[in-house]
Amino acid sequence: MGDTALEAVLRRDRAVVAAALVVIAVLAWAYVLWLAADMVMPVPGSAGDDMTEIDMSNMGGMDMGATVAPGFRAWASADFAFIFTMWAVMMVGMMTPSVAPMLLLYAGVGRKARADGRPIASTGWFFAGYLTVWVVFSIVATAAQWLLAHLALLNPSMATDSAVLGGLVLIAAGLYQWTPMKGVCLRQCQAPIAFLASHGGFRSAPLGALRLGIDHGVYCLGCCWALMALLFVGGVMNVLWIAGIAALVLLEKTVPTRQLIPRVSGALMAAVGAWLVFQAL
Repeated sequence: MGDTALEAVLRRDRAVVAAALVVIAVLAWAYVLWLAADMVMPVPGSAGDDMTEIDMSNMGGMDMGATVAPGFRAWASADFAFIFTMWAVMMVGMMTPSVAPMLLLYAGVGRKARADGRPIASTGWFFAGYLTVWVVFSIVATAAQWLLAHLALLNPSMATDSAVLGGLVLIAAGLYQWTPMKGVCLRQCQAPIAFLASHGGFRSAPLGALRLGIDHGVYCLGCCWALMALLFVGGVMNVLWIAGIAALVLLEKTVPTRQLIPRVSGALMAAVGAWLVFQAL
């Protein structure tokens, strides 16, 4: 196969993967927008069996105009499943754009390897491993949301009512942006080729590719978990807040500024958090 023909095949393969990623991200965001428009959230605490019903249609603009039924109840197993699904789909929508460069690189190399007679496992196995990490994170996030609701620290919009707690979360997230751990994880996410070189390259076996995707997902989680905690500050179903965090994650990973973006954003988070705590005291 000539170089020109091979380049055309590589471009086509990457285009297919890119189109699939766009569809996945769009579907995930459509689900999040649908939930935000008409959300029902269980909040434990007071007597009665009614569910707290919230009209979330204005939450994108931080409008707290929610219609709340008089009564709350503890979460049932179906509620845990519902909230977990919400978190998992939201993570797919937020993180798929930022991992796209890695997946496109994988797809291009995979096509070339097959053309050279040295096939590697499909991109889907790597992506599945990456998403597995965020699914596990979604379980933890669901448990954290249940705990905060159980302690009456969340309002029906799924944001903290406590200025002190919100400020402390902002300060913690801001300080984490400056830590060596953040820097190590971010470098692995910013440089896909360096990540592959440091982890033994591509895998021919599906399970190997799955494990490689999990490794990349762990670095991504190490880079972004503190930012995801900010969802409890601005509202888990605040669409603009979700989009803002997703945009920050994407900028950190794709704009070649090394540590500049996380450090500037971290300083701003810590400053706003300190201001909130000071105002509350």
